Amino acid sequence: MKMEQLTLSGSEKLGLIGSFSTMLTAGIPILEVVNSLREDSKGTQHKILDVMYDDLMQGKHIYLTLSRFPQVFDKVTVNVIRASEEAGTLDVALKDLKTTIQKEMEFSDKVRSALIYPVFIVIVFFGVLLMILVVVVPKISTVFSRLRVELPLPTKILIFLSNMVVNNTAYVLLGTAIISGLGYVFYKQQRKMISEWLYGLPLISTLVEQIDITRFSRSLHLLLSSGLPITTALELTGEVVVKRKTQQIIAESREMVFAGKPLSEGFRKAKGYMPSIMIKLIETGEKTGSLEKSMQDISEYFDYKVTNTLKMLTALLEPILLVVVGFCVGGMMLSIIAPVYGLISQVGSR
Repeated sequence: MKMEQLTLSGSEKLGLIGSFSTMLTAGIPILEVVNSLREDSKGTQHKILDVMYDDLMQGKHIYLTLSRFPQVFDKVTVNVIRASEEAGTLDVALKDLKTTIQKEMEFSDKVRSALIYPVFIVIVFFGVLLMILVVVVPKISTVFSRLRVELPLPTKILIFLSNMVVNNTAYVLLGTAIISGLGYVFYKQQRKMISEWLYGLPLISTLVEQIDITRFSRSLHLLLSSGLPITTALELTGEVVVKRKTQQIIAESREMVFAGKPLSEGFRKAKGYMPSIMIKLIETGEKTGSLEKSMQDISEYFDYKVTNTLKMLTALLEPILLVVVGFCVGGMMLSIIAPVYGLISQVGSR
């Protein structure tokens, strides 16, 4: 596998950066640190450390090594390391990176855990649906065919789907695979369009905006703390957000900073989209010369906001999903029971 395609999990990346930070802070020379770490590493970590050791032996900087693994180290990380190497503060930068990666992992875990319940409910629903189609409906349909009773449309549809699944399993699996493959290809080709539509949904839009602000402010804090110019930092942080509108606001604000205007003025033009508290904190940070500290406060505040929004969304989704699943399963069972009930009524009347 090429170096550009190698990946590391969040925990592996955190462990690698953390080990670097601890050993450099202890005063161990960088070459000894890399050599020591590669002796105990495996897989992708070992490959990265091998390349880094060879580069260091040739007198190259660490950031050049990291830039060769774009799937592992993003541009923000590479530029933070570059600035710290030039300033001679690599140990401090690595410590900050470790903290940032840890917070980002915790942040991603919050989002992931909020999705577990809805995904579980959907899986259970399809499991129940498959069981009804494969086990229940075939037995009932045999009885109906023998008695030659007139069936309602929902029951006919259910029996038709059951026959397809039971009698044409291979074709159903093949069709599902083809549709899934086409859906995946369409998503890859139209990813931006689908994402923009998804991010525009009422409740999801608010959540995505908050996530964007959290990641933007956290990345900007890290980059400014490393000594990077604000224009360069803004260019890099534009890549960590997902909404096109947020990217445009950051780009426009960067142009205004280039023109000699404060960052808060650029964001003030987008007031209504960018929260007032964020603009005020940035303005205060610029006046007091502590913009990086203001960005840290913003990231912590919106991290808390994202947590609350996720709780609210989860609280709304749970009853909605239960009602939808209950309605669908109840409808299927009613399609089975209704003809049986009708048949019993006919026998009773005789």
